[in-house]
This record gives sequence, structure tokens and C-alpha cells, in this order.
Amino acid sequence: MGYYDYQSGLIYRHLNQESGWDSHLEHCRNYIMRAVDIYKPHKLTVLGSGWLLELPIAEIIEKTGKLCLIDIIHPPEVIKQAGNISNVELIESDLTGGLIEEVWKKVSTHSVFGKPDSLEGIIIPEFKPESDPGMIISLNIITQLETLLVRYLKRKARISDDEMFKFRKAIQIKHIDFISRYRSVIITDCEEIITKRSGDVNKVPTLLAEIPPFTDREEWTWNFDSKGADYYNSRSVMRVLALTL
Repeated sequence: MGYYDYQSGLIYRHLNQESGWDSHLEHCRNYIMRAVDIYKPHKLTVLGSGWLLELPIAEIIEKTGKLCLIDIIHPPEVIKQAGNISNVELIESDLTGGLIEEVWKKVSTHSVFGKPDSLEGIIIPEFKPESDPGMIISLNIITQLETLLVRYLKRKARISDDEMFKFRKAIQIKHIDFISRYRSVIITDCEEIITKRSGDVNKVPTLLAEIPPFTDREEWTWNFDSKGADYYNSRSVMRVLALTL
């Protein structure tokens, strides 16, 4: 379903954007370390650790007893970098709680002439960690959980826009419901702002679920597409929220 290519594509995008991501990454690291300094967790679990770009791993392991990094795939470079650190645990797990397999079973057996037109029967599960996660960091993952599932469904099924919207929102709600039971830090994009050369601006919400009560909030702009790779004759930035639950 494209998860290996997607993971590789993220690091190539980062390199291609040169310094365009620097401010976003710095904001992420600073917010995370401030939360670690305030709450002093004995164990910290990062959901969506990826390439560790946003994660000040050296600083964190100095201040926590254990750091658990969870993602569907860990890049070989991350395994090499973090896999031998005694208080770091790498876990490869589907953060949708098994929804990837659910969608695959529902859709993959259909022929091109018999594409399913409904998501009826697909149950959106909740992620269940192997042990007590301690404090959680949901790291730029809330709006990404749905990305490849939606791409796959658009290729392999005929799902209405309204049903797809509800599907995306339900995935986000399940993730937020889970992390809300723990002390958690959420870092997520909430809106994509596309500016055309004509000056026209289009704002597209990416965070569809409601955020529960929080104790701290920051906001910044992520220059996600500084070179206009995604949109011809336009530029795209992300509005990012950082919250502590």
C-alpha cells in the first residue's frame, strides 16, 4: 500500500526543501523538550517517530528512564542510530490499530470492474500499546494516519466524498481518544494554506476532529512546500498546532 515509499519520500522532501523545514523542526524540538522538563516523565512514547527529524533524541534520553519509538516502519538509518541505545525501544506497529489490514481485506479482492462503493463493515479500531506508554507524544501523525488509506481507497474503490470525510474524521477521533487517556503532547498540522501566484488563497482544513481540553498551546507555520513541488504556480504552507493534554 505504499508505506515504504511514503517513508522514503518524507526524507527526500526534507532534503529537497533545504532550509524550508528548519523553523518547523526547531519549534517541534523546543516544544517537546519544554514538556519533558515540566512533566519529567519516567517513560516517554513517541507515536510517529519517523526519521527523528522533529525529535531531540539525545536530550530526551538524558532526562527520561525509557524512550519508546513507535511507527509502522523504522528507516534502517534510525535503527542504526537508535537501536543500540540501552534505554530506547523501537517498535514497528500500525498506529491505526489494525485499520490498514481491515481496508486491505475489504478492498484488495475486488476487480477493477467491481470496485466497492461503500466502507460499510469496516470497523475503525483503536491502537493498543504493548505496555503502559507513560507520557505520549503524537508527532505530526494525526492527519497522516489516513493519508495512504485514502489514496488507496481512491484508486481501488468508489467512495463518496462525504463518506470519505467521515472516515478520515473517525480515524483522527480514535487516535485522539486514545492519547487523551494519558499525559500527552500533540503536534499536528491543522490547515493547509495554498497561495497561488495570482494572490488567491485557499485554506484546506486537515485536522477534522475536535481537540480535547489542553493546558498549553503554541502555533506556527510550517513551510512545507517552499519550492512549489506539490502545486504548479503556487506555494503551500501548513498551520501547525502544539498542545499538551
